Amino acid sequence: MLLLLMGVAGTYAQDKKYQLYGIGFYNLENLFDTCHDVGHNDYEYLPDGTNKWTGLKYTNKLRNMARVLSDMGTDRLPMGCAAIGVSEVENAKCLTDLCNEPPLRERGYQFVHIEGPDQRGVDCALIYNPKLFQVRDAKLVPYIYVKPEDSLRATRGFLTVSGTLAGEHVTIIVNHLPSRFASSFYREEGGRQIYELKQQLMREDPNVKLLIMGDMNDDPQDKSMAEALGARRKMKKVEDDGLWNPWWDVLASGTGTLQYDGGWNLFDQIILSRSLIDPKHMKDGKFELNKVDYSTLKYYRHQIFNPDYLFQREGKYKGNTLRTHAGGAWLNGYSDHLPTIVYLVKEAK
Repeated sequence: MLLLLMGVAGTYAQDKKYQLYGIGFYNLENLFDTCHDVGHNDYEYLPDGTNKWTGLKYTNKLRNMARVLSDMGTDRLPMGCAAIGVSEVENAKCLTDLCNEPPLRERGYQFVHIEGPDQRGVDCALIYNPKLFQVRDAKLVPYIYVKPEDSLRATRGFLTVSGTLAGEHVTIIVNHLPSRFASSFYREEGGRQIYELKQQLMREDPNVKLLIMGDMNDDPQDKSMAEALGARRKMKKVEDDGLWNPWWDVLASGTGTLQYDGGWNLFDQIILSRSLIDPKHMKDGKFELNKVDYSTLKYYRHQIFNPDYLFQREGKYKGNTLRTHAGGAWLNGYSDHLPTIVYLVKEAK
Protein backbone atom coordinates (compact mmCIF):
# COMPACT_ATOMS: atom_id res chain seq x y z
CA MET A 1 0.00 0.00 0.00
CA LEU A 2 2.94 2.32 0.62
CA LEU A 3 4.11 3.38 -2.80
CA LEU A 4 5.62 6.01 -5.02
CA LEU A 5 2.80 7.44 -7.09
CA MET A 6 3.72 7.70 -10.73
CA GLY A 7 3.62 11.33 -11.79
CA VAL A 8 3.59 12.60 -8.20
CA ALA A 9 6.50 11.12 -6.33
CA GLY A 10 8.31 9.78 -9.37
CA THR A 11 8.44 13.07 -11.25
CA TYR A 12 8.13 15.78 -8.65
CA ALA A 13 9.22 14.55 -5.26
CA GLN A 14 11.43 11.52 -5.54
CA ASP A 15 12.17 11.48 -1.82
CA LYS A 16 8.52 11.32 -0.80
CA LYS A 17 6.16 8.39 -0.45
CA TYR A 18 2.40 8.47 -0.68
CA GLN A 19 -0.43 6.28 0.51
CA LEU A 20 -3.22 5.57 -1.95
CA TYR A 21 -6.78 4.63 -0.88
CA GLY A 22 -9.71 3.46 -2.95
CA ILE A 23 -13.34 4.27 -2.06
CA GLY A 24 -16.03 2.65 -4.19
CA PHE A 25 -19.72 2.20 -4.82
CA TYR A 26 -21.63 -0.71 -6.39
CA ASN A 27 -25.33 -1.40 -6.93
CA LEU A 28 -25.58 -5.15 -6.30
CA GLU A 29 -28.88 -5.48 -8.22
CA ASN A 30 -31.17 -7.38 -5.91
CA LEU A 31 -28.99 -9.32 -3.50
CA PHE A 32 -31.80 -11.23 -1.78
CA ASP A 33 -31.62 -14.38 0.28
CA THR A 34 -34.17 -17.15 -0.27
CA CYS A 35 -36.31 -16.51 2.83
CA HIS A 36 -39.28 -14.19 3.24
CA ASP A 37 -38.73 -11.14 5.46
CA VAL A 38 -42.00 -10.34 7.20
CA GLY A 39 -43.43 -7.01 6.09
CA HIS A 40 -41.41 -6.80 2.87
CA ASN A 41 -42.48 -7.44 -0.69
CA ASP A 42 -39.67 -9.86 -1.51
CA TYR A 43 -41.86 -12.60 -2.98
CA GLU A 44 -40.25 -12.61 -6.44
CA TYR A 45 -36.97 -13.62 -4.74
CA LEU A 46 -38.25 -16.80 -3.13
CA PRO A 47 -37.89 -20.36 -4.45
CA ASP A 48 -41.51 -20.34 -5.61
CA GLY A 49 -41.44 -16.70 -6.74
CA THR A 50 -41.23 -15.20 -10.21
CA ASN A 51 -37.45 -15.55 -10.34
CA LYS A 52 -37.38 -19.06 -8.83
CA TRP A 53 -34.74 -17.79 -6.45
CA THR A 54 -33.13 -20.99 -5.19
CA GLY A 55 -30.16 -21.64 -2.95
CA LEU A 56 -28.02 -22.34 -6.05
CA LYS A 57 -28.84 -18.94 -7.55
CA TYR A 58 -28.23 -17.17 -4.24
CA THR A 59 -24.87 -18.88 -3.78
CA ASN A 60 -23.78 -17.94 -7.29
CA LYS A 61 -24.95 -14.36 -6.77
CA LEU A 62 -22.83 -14.09 -3.62
CA ARG A 63 -19.80 -15.48 -5.41
CA ASN A 64 -20.22 -13.10 -8.33
CA MET A 65 -20.71 -10.04 -6.13
CA ALA A 66 -17.67 -10.96 -4.03
CA ARG A 67 -15.57 -11.25 -7.17
CA VAL A 68 -16.41 -7.72 -8.25
CA LEU A 69 -16.03 -6.18 -4.79
CA SER A 70 -12.66 -7.86 -4.22
CA ASP A 71 -11.39 -6.88 -7.68
CA MET A 72 -12.34 -3.21 -7.39
CA GLY A 73 -9.25 -1.03 -7.22
CA THR A 74 -6.75 -3.88 -7.48
CA ASP A 75 -5.28 -2.52 -10.70
CA ARG A 76 -3.74 0.11 -8.40
CA LEU A 77 -4.02 -1.40 -4.92
CA PRO A 78 -3.26 -5.05 -4.13
CA MET A 79 -5.55 -4.91 -1.06
CA GLY A 80 -8.43 -3.37 -3.00
CA CYS A 81 -10.71 -0.64 -1.70
CA ALA A 82 -10.73 0.62 1.86
CA ALA A 83 -14.53 1.03 1.78
CA ILE A 84 -17.31 0.31 -0.71
CA GLY A 85 -20.88 1.53 -0.46
CA VAL A 86 -23.48 -0.89 -1.81
CA SER A 87 -27.18 -0.71 -2.57
CA GLU A 88 -29.99 -3.22 -3.24
CA VAL A 89 -29.05 -5.63 -0.48
CA GLU A 90 -31.88 -7.23 1.47
CA ASN A 91 -30.56 -7.63 4.99
CA ALA A 92 -27.66 -8.26 7.35
CA LYS A 93 -27.74 -12.00 6.62
CA CYS A 94 -26.94 -11.32 2.97
CA LEU A 95 -24.06 -9.06 4.00
CA THR A 96 -22.73 -11.65 6.46
CA ASP A 97 -22.85 -14.30 3.75
CA LEU A 98 -21.22 -11.92 1.29
CA CYS A 99 -18.34 -11.01 3.61
CA ASN A 100 -17.82 -14.72 4.28
CA GLU A 101 -17.06 -15.33 0.62
CA PRO A 102 -13.35 -16.27 0.42
CA PRO A 103 -11.96 -13.21 -1.42
CA LEU A 104 -13.62 -10.83 1.06
CA ARG A 105 -13.06 -12.96 4.15
CA GLU A 106 -9.33 -13.19 3.39
CA ARG A 107 -9.06 -9.41 3.65
CA GLY A 108 -11.19 -9.23 6.77
CA TYR A 109 -13.96 -7.08 5.29
CA GLN A 110 -16.73 -6.06 7.67
CA PHE A 111 -19.96 -4.15 7.06
CA VAL A 112 -22.24 -1.46 8.43
CA HIS A 113 -25.96 -1.97 7.85
CA ILE A 114 -29.07 -0.54 9.46
CA GLU A 115 -32.41 -2.07 8.51
CA GLY A 116 -34.50 0.47 6.63
CA PRO A 117 -38.17 0.91 5.79
CA ASP A 118 -38.10 0.21 2.04
CA GLN A 119 -41.19 -1.70 0.96
CA ARG A 120 -39.20 -4.25 -1.07
CA GLY A 121 -36.73 -4.58 1.78
CA VAL A 122 -33.64 -3.39 -0.09
CA ASP A 123 -31.12 -1.30 1.85
CA CYS A 124 -27.79 0.43 1.51
CA ALA A 125 -24.69 -0.71 3.39
CA LEU A 126 -20.98 -0.01 3.67
CA ILE A 127 -18.41 -2.77 3.33
CA TYR A 128 -15.00 -1.82 4.65
CA ASN A 129 -11.53 -3.07 5.48
CA PRO A 130 -10.98 -2.32 9.20
CA LYS A 131 -7.21 -2.26 8.65
CA LEU A 132 -7.72 0.89 6.57
CA PHE A 133 -11.02 2.44 7.65
CA GLN A 134 -12.06 2.40 11.31
CA VAL A 135 -15.76 3.05 11.94
CA ARG A 136 -16.62 5.55 14.70
CA ASP A 137 -20.40 5.56 14.45
CA ALA A 138 -23.26 5.12 12.00
CA LYS A 139 -26.84 6.26 11.63
CA LEU A 140 -29.65 5.91 9.13
CA VAL A 141 -31.16 9.30 8.35
CA PRO A 142 -34.67 8.74 6.95
CA TYR A 143 -35.84 10.03 3.61
CA ILE A 144 -38.84 12.24 4.45
CA TYR A 145 -41.78 12.39 2.06
CA VAL A 146 -43.04 15.97 2.15
CA LYS A 147 -46.30 15.60 0.23
CA PRO A 148 -49.29 14.70 2.46
CA GLU A 149 -50.48 12.05 -0.01
CA ASP A 150 -47.15 10.20 0.46
CA SER A 151 -47.44 9.92 4.24
CA LEU A 152 -47.79 6.12 4.17
CA ARG A 153 -44.86 5.56 1.82
CA ALA A 154 -41.31 4.67 2.86
CA THR A 155 -38.04 4.28 1.00
CA ARG A 156 -34.31 3.96 1.59
CA GLY A 157 -32.73 6.46 3.94
CA PHE A 158 -29.24 7.91 3.96
CA LEU A 159 -26.72 5.58 5.62
CA THR A 160 -24.17 7.88 7.26
CA VAL A 161 -20.96 6.27 8.46
CA SER A 162 -18.30 8.28 10.28
CA GLY A 163 -14.82 6.87 10.62
CA THR A 164 -11.08 7.32 10.42
CA LEU A 165 -9.08 6.93 7.22
CA ALA A 166 -5.36 7.76 7.15
CA GLY A 167 -5.73 9.31 10.58
CA GLU A 168 -8.43 11.74 9.40
CA HIS A 169 -12.16 12.13 10.02
CA VAL A 170 -13.97 10.79 6.96
CA THR A 171 -17.75 10.45 6.65
CA ILE A 172 -19.43 8.43 3.90
CA ILE A 173 -23.12 8.85 3.03
CA VAL A 174 -24.56 5.93 1.02
CA ASN A 175 -27.79 6.61 -0.88
CA HIS A 176 -30.29 5.01 -3.21
CA LEU A 177 -32.67 7.72 -4.31
CA PRO A 178 -36.24 7.01 -5.53
CA SER A 179 -36.44 5.27 -8.88
CA ARG A 180 -37.46 6.78 -12.18
CA PHE A 181 -40.90 5.25 -11.80
CA ALA A 182 -41.39 8.28 -9.54
CA SER A 183 -41.23 11.84 -10.82
CA SER A 184 -38.08 13.95 -10.68
CA PHE A 185 -39.53 15.81 -7.70
CA TYR A 186 -38.78 12.90 -5.34
CA ARG A 187 -35.11 12.70 -6.36
CA GLU A 188 -34.79 16.47 -6.15
CA GLU A 189 -36.22 16.27 -2.64
CA GLY A 190 -33.64 13.59 -1.90
CA GLY A 191 -30.90 15.91 -3.12
CA ARG A 192 -32.17 18.69 -0.85
CA GLN A 193 -32.25 16.35 2.14
CA ILE A 194 -28.69 15.14 1.48
CA TYR A 195 -27.63 18.78 1.23
CA GLU A 196 -29.11 19.52 4.66
CA LEU A 197 -27.42 16.43 6.09
CA LYS A 198 -24.13 17.58 4.56
CA GLN A 199 -24.54 21.01 6.13
CA GLN A 200 -25.20 19.46 9.54
CA LEU A 201 -22.12 17.24 9.30
CA MET A 202 -19.95 20.20 8.34
CA ARG A 203 -21.28 22.28 11.23
CA GLU A 204 -20.28 19.46 13.58
CA ASP A 205 -16.81 19.27 12.03
CA PRO A 206 -15.86 21.89 9.41
CA ASN A 207 -12.81 19.79 8.48
CA VAL A 208 -14.63 16.51 7.84
CA LYS A 209 -13.71 14.76 4.60
CA LEU A 210 -17.09 13.88 3.11
CA LEU A 211 -18.01 11.46 0.33
CA ILE A 212 -21.60 11.23 -0.88
CA MET A 213 -22.18 8.13 -2.98
CA GLY A 214 -24.96 6.02 -4.35
CA ASP A 215 -27.37 5.09 -7.06
CA MET A 216 -28.88 8.53 -7.55
CA ASN A 217 -31.28 7.40 -10.30
CA ASP A 218 -30.28 10.65 -11.98
CA ASP A 219 -27.29 11.84 -13.98
CA PRO A 220 -24.83 14.46 -12.69
CA GLN A 221 -26.46 17.29 -14.65
CA ASP A 222 -30.00 16.53 -13.45
CA LYS A 223 -31.68 18.88 -10.98
CA SER A 224 -31.39 16.55 -8.00
CA MET A 225 -27.60 16.55 -8.23
CA ALA A 226 -26.69 19.85 -9.88
CA GLU A 227 -29.22 22.13 -8.17
CA ALA A 228 -30.77 20.50 -5.09
CA LEU A 229 -27.51 18.96 -3.87
CA GLY A 230 -25.38 21.62 -5.54
CA ALA A 231 -22.61 19.30 -6.75
CA ARG A 232 -20.50 21.32 -9.20
CA ARG A 233 -19.03 20.19 -12.49
CA LYS A 234 -15.88 22.30 -12.25
CA MET A 235 -13.56 22.30 -9.24
CA LYS A 236 -13.00 26.03 -9.44
CA LYS A 237 -16.76 26.58 -8.98
CA VAL A 238 -16.89 24.71 -5.66
CA GLU A 239 -17.62 26.90 -2.62
CA ASP A 240 -15.79 26.44 0.70
CA ASP A 241 -18.62 24.24 2.00
CA GLY A 242 -19.51 22.93 -1.45
CA LEU A 243 -19.30 19.67 -3.38
CA TRP A 244 -17.58 18.49 -6.55
CA ASN A 245 -19.05 15.84 -8.86
CA PRO A 246 -16.28 14.35 -11.03
CA TRP A 247 -18.69 12.30 -13.16
CA TRP A 248 -20.14 15.07 -15.37
CA ASP A 249 -17.30 14.90 -17.86
CA VAL A 250 -17.21 11.10 -17.81
CA LEU A 251 -20.82 10.94 -18.99
CA ALA A 252 -20.21 13.76 -21.48
CA SER A 253 -17.39 11.67 -22.99
CA GLY A 254 -19.95 8.99 -23.93
CA THR A 255 -19.68 6.39 -21.19
CA GLY A 256 -21.55 5.63 -17.98
CA THR A 257 -22.53 2.98 -15.47
CA LEU A 258 -25.79 1.61 -16.89
CA GLN A 259 -27.44 1.39 -20.28
CA TYR A 260 -30.92 2.41 -21.41
CA ASP A 261 -32.28 2.40 -24.97
CA GLY A 262 -28.80 2.03 -26.40
CA GLY A 263 -27.31 4.94 -24.45
CA TRP A 264 -25.46 5.44 -21.19
CA ASN A 265 -26.57 6.94 -17.91
CA LEU A 266 -24.28 7.58 -14.97
CA PHE A 267 -26.39 7.14 -11.84
CA ASP A 268 -23.60 5.65 -9.71
CA GLN A 269 -21.78 8.69 -8.43
CA ILE A 270 -19.26 9.47 -5.69
CA ILE A 271 -19.27 13.18 -4.83
CA LEU A 272 -16.54 14.87 -2.79
CA SER A 273 -16.48 17.74 -0.32
CA ARG A 274 -14.32 20.81 -0.86
CA SER A 275 -11.96 19.52 1.84
CA LEU A 276 -10.96 16.62 -0.45
CA ILE A 277 -10.02 18.67 -3.51
CA ASP A 278 -7.47 21.31 -4.44
CA PRO A 279 -8.98 23.51 -7.18
CA LYS A 280 -6.17 26.07 -6.89
CA HIS A 281 -3.75 23.83 -8.74
CA MET A 282 -5.62 22.95 -11.90
CA LYS A 283 -4.38 23.76 -15.39
CA ASP A 284 -6.23 22.81 -18.57
CA GLY A 285 -8.45 20.50 -16.54
CA LYS A 286 -5.56 18.58 -14.99
CA PHE A 287 -3.76 18.74 -11.67
CA GLU A 288 -0.42 20.47 -11.41
CA LEU A 289 0.64 17.56 -9.25
CA ASN A 290 3.84 19.12 -8.02
CA LYS A 291 1.84 21.89 -6.35
CA VAL A 292 -0.92 19.90 -4.63
CA ASP A 293 -0.62 19.66 -0.86
CA TYR A 294 -0.99 15.97 -0.03
CA SER A 295 -0.22 16.40 3.66
CA THR A 296 -3.93 15.67 4.16
CA LEU A 297 -6.20 13.35 2.18
CA LYS A 298 -6.87 14.66 -1.31
CA TYR A 299 -8.63 13.43 -4.43
CA TYR A 300 -6.30 11.84 -7.00
CA ARG A 301 -8.26 9.88 -9.62
CA HIS A 302 -11.70 8.42 -10.38
CA GLN A 303 -12.79 5.56 -12.59
CA ILE A 304 -15.64 3.34 -13.69
CA PHE A 305 -14.64 -0.22 -12.92
CA ASN A 306 -15.48 -2.14 -16.10
CA PRO A 307 -13.58 -5.41 -16.59
CA ASP A 308 -14.66 -7.56 -19.53
CA TYR A 309 -16.38 -10.14 -17.36
CA LEU A 310 -19.10 -7.63 -16.39
CA PHE A 311 -20.37 -7.55 -20.00
CA GLN A 312 -22.15 -9.96 -22.32
CA ARG A 313 -19.59 -11.22 -24.80
CA GLU A 314 -21.78 -12.57 -27.59
CA GLY A 315 -25.26 -12.61 -29.04
CA LYS A 316 -27.83 -9.89 -29.64
CA TYR A 317 -26.90 -8.03 -26.45
CA LYS A 318 -23.15 -8.23 -26.79
CA GLY A 319 -21.59 -5.26 -24.98
CA ASN A 320 -24.45 -4.88 -22.50
CA THR A 321 -23.90 -5.39 -18.80
CA LEU A 322 -24.21 -9.05 -17.79
CA ARG A 323 -27.12 -9.08 -15.36
CA THR A 324 -28.40 -11.72 -12.97
CA HIS A 325 -31.68 -11.96 -14.90
CA ALA A 326 -32.79 -10.59 -18.26
CA GLY A 327 -35.96 -11.30 -20.22
CA GLY A 328 -37.10 -13.78 -17.59
CA ALA A 329 -33.93 -15.88 -17.95
CA TRP A 330 -31.27 -16.43 -15.31
CA LEU A 331 -27.92 -15.34 -16.76
CA ASN A 332 -25.82 -15.99 -13.65
CA GLY A 333 -24.34 -12.54 -14.13
CA TYR A 334 -23.55 -9.57 -11.97
CA SER A 335 -25.54 -6.32 -12.09
CA ASP A 336 -27.15 -3.87 -14.49
CA HIS A 337 -24.84 -1.23 -12.98
CA LEU A 338 -21.06 -0.83 -13.13
CA PRO A 339 -19.08 0.11 -10.01
CA THR A 340 -17.33 3.45 -9.54
CA ILE A 341 -14.17 4.29 -7.57
CA VAL A 342 -12.40 7.42 -6.40
CA TYR A 343 -8.79 7.35 -5.22
CA LEU A 344 -7.49 9.51 -2.39
CA VAL A 345 -3.84 10.21 -1.63
CA LYS A 346 -1.96 11.28 1.47
CA GLU A 347 1.74 11.79 1.97
CA ALA A 348 3.21 9.10 4.17
CA LYS A 349 5.14 10.34 7.17
